[in-house]
Amino acid sequence: MDGKLVSQTIKEKLREKLNENSQWRRPHLAAILIGSNSASETYVASKIRSCEEAGFESSLFKFESGISQKELLDKIKELNQNDKVDGILVQLPLPSQIDELAILEAVDPSKDVDGFHPVNAGKLLQGVPCYIPATPYGIMLLLEHYGIPTEGKHAVIIGRSNIVGKPMSILLGRNSSPGNCTVTVLHSRSKDIAGMCRQADIVVAAIGKPGFVKANMVKEGAVVIDVGINRIEDPAKKSGFRLTGDVDYEAVAPKCSYITPVPGGVGPMTIAALMMNTYRAWQVHNNMIKN
Repeated sequence: MDGKLVSQTIKEKLREKLNENSQWRRPHLAAILIGSNSASETYVASKIRSCEEAGFESSLFKFESGISQKELLDKIKELNQNDKVDGILVQLPLPSQIDELAILEAVDPSKDVDGFHPVNAGKLLQGVPCYIPATPYGIMLLLEHYGIPTEGKHAVIIGRSNIVGKPMSILLGRNSSPGNCTVTVLHSRSKDIAGMCRQADIVVAAIGKPGFVKANMVKEGAVVIDVGINRIEDPAKKSGFRLTGDVDYEAVAPKCSYITPVPGGVGPMTIAALMMNTYRAWQVHNNMIKN
């Protein structure tokens, strides 16, 4: 499954929709970046570039790693009160002196386009409209684009994080299309992970361990979604590293009906989903739809 291609298609459709509503101001995404983590800087730059491609406005607020929690909260409050800002994202991880939960809770839920606020998490659980965490939302968009059947399928999710594993289990299990799966969530205390994975029609690997999913863990014809983005030292690369997923791609791919590569799979879809959430926030703030 080509995440780059699908992501580009989504951004082009968003641009077309905005051109049809040219009398309105453009959707505006504000990003907050703290410190000089190269991976975070690259990721935020991709988000800003995608805003431009979709016809959105964007603002980037960069702070030194020593920023106090009060300073950060003050900036979030300012953005919450800015009627021309539709979406706010705070790039994770945060420095150790910052209480991550306090920061995520400070973002106005109506501008929480990353879908991390407890209000949006609660709405997702209840099945009411909300801002869905971008990575799981992006995966659902990918499944939808490729028309992958999910009803009645057994989906195994490896990982139970609040960002991917838990919301992914809700989305695949809900009464919708894609959805209606029987869902199993595996984690570090699960027994016979390989055996459970071999029963899966759909495997979502989000554990953060390079090459964790091996060929002997996947049955013929399975759909495999690799969420992992791991940096591995590679002197042959100009950057000194290469990106690899949680799946042993070369060995697993021949057994799959569909599989996402790393890079170029889930990563671009996460950004596309962020654009979709920002577009929805813009619609809400302009009273085009109800929140």
